[in-house]
Amino acid sequence: MNALAATNRNFKLAARLLGLDSKLEKSLLIPFREIKVECTIPKDDGSLASFVGFRVQHDNARGPMKGGIRYHPEVDPDEVNALAQLMTWKTAVANIPYGGAKGGIGCSPSDLSNSELERLTRVFTQKIHDLIGIHTDVPAPDMGTNPQTMAWILDEYSKFHGYSPAVVTGKPIDLGGSLGRDAATGRGVLFATEALLKEHGKSIAGQRFVIQGFGNVGSWAAKLINEQGGKIVAVSDITGAIKNENGLNIASLLKHVKENRGVKGFNDARPIDPHSILVEDCDVLIPAALGGVINRDNANDIKAKYIIEAANHPTDPEADEILAKKGVVILPDIYANSGGVTVSYFEWVQNIQGFMWDEDKVNAELKTYMTRGFKDVKDMCKTHNCDLRMGAFTLGVNRVARATVLRGWEA
Repeated sequence: MNALAATNRNFKLAARLLGLDSKLEKSLLIPFREIKVECTIPKDDGSLASFVGFRVQHDNARGPMKGGIRYHPEVDPDEVNALAQLMTWKTAVANIPYGGAKGGIGCSPSDLSNSELERLTRVFTQKIHDLIGIHTDVPAPDMGTNPQTMAWILDEYSKFHGYSPAVVTGKPIDLGGSLGRDAATGRGVLFATEALLKEHGKSIAGQRFVIQGFGNVGSWAAKLINEQGGKIVAVSDITGAIKNENGLNIASLLKHVKENRGVKGFNDARPIDPHSILVEDCDVLIPAALGGVINRDNANDIKAKYIIEAANHPTDPEADEILAKKGVVILPDIYANSGGVTVSYFEWVQNIQGFMWDEDKVNAELKTYMTRGFKDVKDMCKTHNCDLRMGAFTLGVNRVARATVLRGWEA
């Protein structure tokens, strides 16, 4: 099931549990605006290349729309739609005053030079600058983009609208980025995992973890979990997968990855089949890579007792059903990986105030939001007698529905 179909299915189940009016349900599902633009740039060799850019603005009932921009060959309208909708529910679950959006350009960043990426980013910004804004739609980095990309968007947008640091988040610190933003999603995963394990009478110390995806989110989660006494027994990235039953030396692994651009070849571990990473024996599985990786083909073989969804939509609905019957507890993406957008909100607030927070304040505020978010999700689980995914979806959908009605939806 593709990401859009799965997201729509979860939304409709939540709407049914909430007893939403059918017209309101339909209104919440349809995106506010979908943008598709052609971005033509001169390449370094003098030839012209054209790329298609997308921005889906899903909902703004609770505040400006918010969501990442990804550069990836498989960016398409369905995926961007699904991720924009997920952002609407995610910001509501986190209880920050945003709606949801998502964007992207269908390209392979590794095939483009730095100057080509800059030209592409600036052309894309020129095409959408009048449709984004500090109180309209605030982009952020995603797969294939980074703080430098946000710096280019900020600069190009500011040519039209004056210096506007709050128009994007995930910026370099020198341009108004927030301290703690780089680690935010991974740190949020740590706080979410702590909350879930505490609910089950456990702590991170002594638990065995497997992490699929050792990029920004996965590596920060590994580092922070390891510091709390968790044992990371296996990790993977695009270069391969490695395992050490006694626990990986995360500090050494991070150094190896920085020097070799991947986990492959790490001495203090043995290589394993990357396809087996999700079914390795562990207590806690953290998928932190692409969507749809846990499906009906491998769900029966998963040995973890807990799954923390650090990636967006890593678990197909069919796998959800299989895992539920096995008693596996899944902490859903729209709560578990909301640390990134929460600290993006803190960055936006700092830009608007013109006042920089120190990193301890950022991390303390993030823990407060993540801990409160888990309690709110659990309360909805009790109210509707449902699992954590439906608890999170009913929480998010209900908050957006209430805001929509309060603003005069029927008028």
